[in-house]
Formats: sequence, C-alpha cells, structure tokens
Amino acid sequence: MKVSIIGAGSWGTVIAALLAKKGNDVFVWARDPSLAEDINKANVNSKYLKKLTLPKNVSGSSDIEEVMKDSELVVLAVPSHAMRDLIKKVKDHLNPKMPIVSLAKGLEVDSRLRMTEVIKDEIDERFHKNVAALSGPNHAEEVADEIPSATVIAAYDSDVASYLQSIFMSPYFRVYTSSDITGVEMGGVSKNVIAIATGISDGLGFGDNTKASLMTRGLAEMIRLGTAAGAKAETFSGLSGLGDLVVTCTSKYSRNRALGEFLGKGKTLDDYKAESSMVAEGANGCLAIEDIAEQKGIEMPINHAVVEVIYKQRPPLDCVQSLMGRGPKTEG
Repeated sequence: MKVSIIGAGSWGTVIAALLAKKGNDVFVWARDPSLAEDINKANVNSKYLKKLTLPKNVSGSSDIEEVMKDSELVVLAVPSHAMRDLIKKVKDHLNPKMPIVSLAKGLEVDSRLRMTEVIKDEIDERFHKNVAALSGPNHAEEVADEIPSATVIAAYDSDVASYLQSIFMSPYFRVYTSSDITGVEMGGVSKNVIAIATGISDGLGFGDNTKASLMTRGLAEMIRLGTAAGAKAETFSGLSGLGDLVVTCTSKYSRNRALGEFLGKGKTLDDYKAESSMVAEGANGCLAIEDIAEQKGIEMPINHAVVEVIYKQRPPLDCVQSLMGRGPKTEG
C-alpha cells in the first residue's frame, strides 16, 4: 500500500518508518527539498532524529502531487497552524476510500476548531467519514527506538478506526480505538498548556508536590473544557488524556515543558523560539482555550496563568501566588 506522510518533522518521520517496516511504500512530503534529498540518498532526516535510519521503502519529495499520486492513506503530520493550508493542497488528491489521519495536537487559533474539524471544513463531505485523529503519550524519540508505546485512534466512523488500528499496530506500538474524537483531540490540546505550567514550576525550582498538584488540577481543567465541548469525561482517563498529560509534563523530550522551564527562569517565548526549531503547541493553544473558557463560563485558572505569563509578561511567581491564594474550593 502507498502511504503519504505530509510533514517531515520528528513525528512524521517516525510514523513513516513505522509504516514502512510493515511493508508499505511510504512517501514523505518535506517542505525543504534538501530534507527530501537526504531521505532519498542517505535514508535519514538530517534535521530531525538523525540517528534513525529509515527503511529503503521510505521516499522523500517536496512535490505534493508526487507524494499523493495513487496513495491509499494520508497522514497529516504538520503543526496545527499549518493544517488548513496543507489540507487545501492535498484535498484534490483524496478519494472516497482514503483514510485521512491527523497527528496534530492543537486548535486553529482564529476559528478555535479542532484539527479534524479543520480538515472536514476543507474537504468534500463525501470524505468526512474517513477523517481520524491519532493521539497519545508518544514522544517520537522513544517510538523511533522501538520502546513499547501505546496510542489511540479516534474516527468519525468505527470501521475506519478499526482499519487504521490494523495499519498502525506494531510489536512496539499498541493502538486502541475510540469513538470520542472530540475527547481524544481536546486531551491532546489542553495537556500542552498544563505541561507549560509544570515546566514553569521546574524553572522556578519547585518540587514534586507542586508538579503533582498542577497535573491533577490541570486534569480537572481538561475534563471541564472537554465535556463542555461534548467529549466524554472518561476519555480523559485514557491514553489521550491522562497518559499524554503525564508524559508531556515529565519527559525530557517535551517541547511544552521545555518552554515552561524557559518561562520559569525569566525568559520569554521569543527566547524559546530563538533556541528551538520545535513547535510548542501549547503557546497558541492556551489562547484558544482561554477564549473558549470565557465564552462557555468554564473556570480554568491554570490555563489563565499560562496566558498571563506568556502574553502579558506577568512574573511566574506572581501567578503561582495567585493560584495558591484563590478562595477555598471543594475538589472537583
């Protein structure tokens, strides 16, 4: 089967390798022609995961038409801010039998739409049932090393979810299915902001008690936001909720936690961008979440504190003191 991966970042590259190891012919679209050339000539992605040798049945190209021609599956491995532009470029190459999988964990800033909603907004209605999202506690670096990992695929059609489960499942990558695509996507969005908060805690030199408190109360905010959007509360106890929250808040590979640590040490979002080519989705996600929370009357103090630190340059310690000084509450 020919598989098209749109995006040559670390996660797209790892998924390309995983699917190629299962015997598929995988074509990766890279915006940078030099990355495509490296994949074809040296079987590596020279910008991301240089130590990963790609199977020979992974090909690179900066020509979307070439990548999409005769494809049977398209995987969109691009940041949320790029999703709409990229789906516009591939939509003319879709067919009624082609599943479309989003790997992005973010909301579109202007519309506040989830990524599968952005995709559906751009493609023919006949293809809506083919849209799916893959999300879970999956750092690319560990999946690249074939360290046992698990994830969730949620789709608008249960048959599509089951089909994709069989395609992505491997001895080191266990795949579960879910019918709650809203919950799976919202978990991936909101955990990024909580990871920034725990990173701020790390940057301030706080300990495990603080981190555990932020993660637990952060999960409560995730559930409030998700259920208000129509998700099932129990989805947030699964891999795409609690699982992804734990790994993103604690891992050395976490971009969002790293951004938070920068902020906790008195640096800015611009400082982070100057030192890292990796996208921290939570930096945009917190703004979208803040807007949704205000519209729906949802209390999300941790998300609000992150917005204050990033965009209003409020000292992180002030935000911590404000969170700790809030009025007495019952847990829930």
